[in-house]
Amino acid sequence: MIHSICIAGAGTMGNGIAQLAAQSGYKTLLFDVNKEVLQRAALTIKRNLQGLVDKQKITTESSTVIFQRIHFITDARECIADIIIEAIIENISAKTELFNLLALLNAPGTLLATNTSSLSVSAIQAGILYPERVVGMHFFNPAPVMKLVEVVKGNLTNDSSAEKIMELATSLGKTPVLCKDAPGFIVNRVARHYYLEAMKLVESGMATMENVDIVMESCGFKMGPFKLMDLIGIDVNLAVTKSIYDAFDQEERFKPSAIQEQKVAGGELGKKTGKGFYKYE
Repeated sequence: MIHSICIAGAGTMGNGIAQLAAQSGYKTLLFDVNKEVLQRAALTIKRNLQGLVDKQKITTESSTVIFQRIHFITDARECIADIIIEAIIENISAKTELFNLLALLNAPGTLLATNTSSLSVSAIQAGILYPERVVGMHFFNPAPVMKLVEVVKGNLTNDSSAEKIMELATSLGKTPVLCKDAPGFIVNRVARHYYLEAMKLVESGMATMENVDIVMESCGFKMGPFKLMDLIGIDVNLAVTKSIYDAFDQEERFKPSAIQEQKVAGGELGKKTGKGFYKYE
């Protein structure tokens, strides 16, 4: 049974997962080697919890208890838990190095979950000491809100590890969907064309980005593709596209958009930088 969760990486996804774990009653460790990133994560979680208080979804007392469940740490030797969820840079070598370090520090039964959105879980497993314990656990941003979690079985993942991650996701109030390891898994594979076709329309002059967003939202989508890319981070979205493009031997239908590449090159990454496809105050 899982009682404690350690999240490695305190960026946007990491701090969201930490907040979610703490809200669900788990002892939570949030690890990052960068103290400033940890400090920003703590401020973000406090702000998010206060937002829930303001909306009367939780009490002030509950907010305090939830925050106290989270331990902010910079020493990897303190990353001792029933499950490690990594949410660090999308780089296979970095992920395998971290997992190998933490696997040696933890008990033999500790699960190793990767929040990768586009890298192959099987490729990550290939360089890890205990590959059977490695599972993809792909949350969506913002993690405390979005219901879906893709649970990804790599080639070497055993059934028991996958089942435990499915159970954990359910206990976090999520809807877990089990899938096999494949480029982009399910959501990012299907969603590529939501973004790419939208950008092709704009590149060709057939529509403005504002009109594309209006039309898609009028059809029932909560957010149009351009607003959604701004929320996710245009750089993050582009990185996923490039990963899938390469995984499919640069098949034309997955080719990254020049519009998106220009935005990233100019540092216009979306809401987090104050400007992306739209401007934010």
